[in-house]
Amino acid sequence: MPQLSPEDLFRNGIRVDGRRWNELRPIRMEVGVLDKADGSAYVEHGKNKILVAVYGPREAHPKHIALPDRATIKCRYHMAPFSVEERKSPAPSRREIEISKVIREALEPAILSEYYPRTSIDIFIEVLQSDGGSRCAGINGASLALADAGIPMRDLVAACAVGKIAGHLALDLSDVEDKLGEADMPVAYMPTYNSVTLLQMDGVFTHDEFAAGLELAVENCKKIYQMQKEALRRQYLEIGSEGIEANR
Repeated sequence: MPQLSPEDLFRNGIRVDGRRWNELRPIRMEVGVLDKADGSAYVEHGKNKILVAVYGPREAHPKHIALPDRATIKCRYHMAPFSVEERKSPAPSRREIEISKVIREALEPAILSEYYPRTSIDIFIEVLQSDGGSRCAGINGASLALADAGIPMRDLVAACAVGKIAGHLALDLSDVEDKLGEADMPVAYMPTYNSVTLLQMDGVFTHDEFAAGLELAVENCKKIYQMQKEALRRQYLEIGSEGIEANR
C-alpha cells in the first residue's frame, strides 16, 4: 500500500477500504474447530485470523494459584511470528502480556467461576494474522470457545473498537487506520446485563466524541453478539443433526 496521510483514510465519507464511518469489517465465526481442546473457536474479523482454545475447568497448576472460592482464569494472547509484516519474536512481548491481562479481565465478569473452586480455566488466543483490533476479535473468539467448552457463563462477551481518523469518528479501525488515526477505544460488552466489561482509550476524544463513540461501540457489540449466538446455534444444530443420522 502506498504511503498514506490521515486525510487519505477518510475522503468524501468513505474510508480507504471502502467502508463508511459506521460499518464493521466482514466477520466470520466458527465454533468447535479443535478436537483436543475442551472448547475452541476460529474468528476472522477483516484480515484478522484468530484461533482460540479453552481447557478446563481442570486441576490448577501450579497448585499455589488455586483459589478456595472460585476457579482461576488464565489467558494467553500470543501473536504468531508470521502474523505481521515484519516477523516478530515468538517470545511474549510486553504488549502481549498486557493484552492477555486485559482480555482476562474483560471475560471474568461473564464466567461463573464460583462453580469450580480450586480449579483453573485456561484460555489460549493465537493470532495467526493481525490487522488491527485483534484484542476485540480475541475476546469474541474466547467468549465462543468458553461457551463451546460448556463453562457456565452469565452472558457472552462481545467486543469492538471505535476510533478517530482525521477528526472523524470511525468504527472498527484496521491496522493502517489505527496507526495513522488520532484515537482508538476498544469496548467489550455483555448485552443481557447492559454491562461494559472493557473500556480502554488510546488518544484523545472530546466529551461528545467519547459519548458518541461509546454508544456506537455498544450498538455494534450487540450486532456481534447476535453473530456469536448464530455461530453457536449453527454448530450445535449440526452436531444434533449428526447424532440423529447416527441413530437411524
